[in-house]
Amino acid sequence: AKLASLRAENRPVCVDATAAWCITCLVNEKVALSGAVVHEAFAQKHIAFLVADWTNRNPEITALLAAHGRSGVPLYLYYAPGASNAVILPQVLTEPVVLNAIGAK
Repeated sequence: AKLASLRAENRPVCVDATAAWCITCLVNEKVALSGAVVHEAFAQKHIAFLVADWTNRNPEITALLAAHGRSGVPLYLYYAPGASNAVILPQVLTEPVVLNAIGAK
């Protein structure tokens, strides 16, 4: 519901579908998503960052994963303003990959 609301406002949105037990997710968070450069780029572009926590196999997140051809996490999506579809980022992230996906590099 939050994703739909933000997209209806034509706001850019990044979705991080993750789980506490996902090692790749934890590494990506540390290496690519939690640094000051990425945080500043998101703030400058007014990108909403949503975490879809699939730790307990939430059915709404399961549906989101399936809609993008995935059966598990990680899944990283970027919805540009006005875009009808999300850009699916790689499962292994780096800061440059994230910055390039959001047009900040």
